[in-house]
This record gives sequence, structure tokens and C-alpha cells, in this order.
Amino acid sequence: MKAVLLNLSAWTMLPIMDGFAKFLSFYLPVIQIVWARYFFTVVIVLPVMFIYFRNKIKLTKKPKLQFLRGILLFSANILFFYSISIISLSKALTLAFIAPLIVTSFSPFFLKEKVGISRWVAVIFGFLGCLIVIRPGFLETNMATFAALGTGLMYGFYIIVTRKLSTSDNSLLTLLFTGIVGAIIASCIVPFSWVTPTYNQWFILILIGLFASIGHLFLIMSLKLADASKLAPFGYFEIIPNIIIGYYFFGDLPDFYHFIGLIIIILSGVYIFRKQFYI
Repeated sequence: MKAVLLNLSAWTMLPIMDGFAKFLSFYLPVIQIVWARYFFTVVIVLPVMFIYFRNKIKLTKKPKLQFLRGILLFSANILFFYSISIISLSKALTLAFIAPLIVTSFSPFFLKEKVGISRWVAVIFGFLGCLIVIRPGFLETNMATFAALGTGLMYGFYIIVTRKLSTSDNSLLTLLFTGIVGAIIASCIVPFSWVTPTYNQWFILILIGLFASIGHLFLIMSLKLADASKLAPFGYFEIIPNIIIGYYFFGDLPDFYHFIGLIIIILSGVYIFRKQFYI
């Protein structure tokens, strides 16, 4: 039960971070918000890791894969923060939920996993759910919509690379390496579009890093108490605080078709998960 509570707490912290990011996107460039997410996360997490987990941090055995993982997550963050600057939090997250479908589609090629007919059918239904949310030809499709889908694509490949690393590097090293890669890349880009934040905006930028740190810390703690295979479905809980924050602070409420598409995508993802780990 403690593992579940920690996991659900993590998926509550991260939407709060997204809400702060969407608010700041009205005033600051997206890359500056992404930079803050990485920079302040590293500033907060790095001392904690060296104080409490120093003995568990070792040199990576696969530096190229670690770097690739960092780039993929950085790309996913850029795309997601851009998408929520234009479309609703719930729509962006719903479309990003295609990540498990991406993992299933490409796992035969990169992970040499066998994907049965039933899982392919679930993937097809999941993408149909995306079409219901987007409704091309009925609603205007903008770059933010494609960015949200790109988030799911990047995150799907990020999961694939994470699986390949799980056999060689420990999770703490992977978390630290990914944060440092993102912070370095963002720090090289952000000077070209820097806008000096106000004191209140600086405070919110720090909060973005803080909530990202707390969220990932809760995830790590939950994974120490229970298997990832048992906790994975709880990731979909993220949509609930996401919808609440989007409605309360930004006046965005998913319509009927959005909810239908969301349910289809979630059911497809949960089915794929169950077939993968239990059959």
C-alpha cells in the first residue's frame, strides 16, 4: 500500500509542475522553462544523491545509451511544454499516452520481444483513440497537437532505451545522468532566447524543479517497495490531477470525444501492459 501511495503521490506532483510550466509559458520562452526544470532538478537532487546514495553511484557501462536516453527525455520535455503552451493540459497528456503503444510497436525491432496479435490489435485501437481526440477534418490540427504526439513518440523510445540500460546501470545513476544531460543541453540553448524573469517567475521556475524532484523521488521510493510491473498502470492516474488543474486554473475541460478517446487509449495501454507482464 505504501508503494502505491508513493506512486500516486508522484503522479500528483508532476501535473502540478506541468501547471506551473503552462502558466509561465504565457510570459517566458518554452526552452527557458525546460532549462529551469532540469537545472533546478539537478541542483536539488545532486547533493541528496551524493550525501545519501554516494556508494550506489558508479560509472555507466553504456555511456552512449545514457546520453541517448537523456536526449530523448529532453526532446519529450521540449515537445510537451510547447504543446501545453497552446493546447490544454489534458489533451497534451492524453496524446502523450501513446508511449506504451510506441514501445509495443518498436519492441520487436529494438528489444527482440515477440508481440502477439492481441497486442497489435490493442495498439491499433489505441491509435484510433488518438484520432478520436484529434478528430482531423473536424477540428483544427496545429503544431501543438503534433508536438503532444511527438512527446509520446520520444517517451516511448525513452522507455525502450531505459529497458536496455536496466540490465547494466542502476536506476539512480540513470536518473542523475539523464538530468545532467538535459541541464547541459538546455543551458547551451537558453541564452539565445533568454527573457529576464520577475522575482515571482523565478520562484515558480524553482518550484518547477522542486516538484519535478519530489515527483521523481517518490517514483524511485515506490519502485524500491514494489515491482515496476505492478506500479506501471498507476501512471494513468496522472490524468486526474491534470484535468483538475487544467479546468480550475485555465478553464480547460475535455469534451465528450476527448473523454472517449482517453478511455480507449488508457484501456489499450493497460491491456498491453497486462499481456506483457502476466501472459
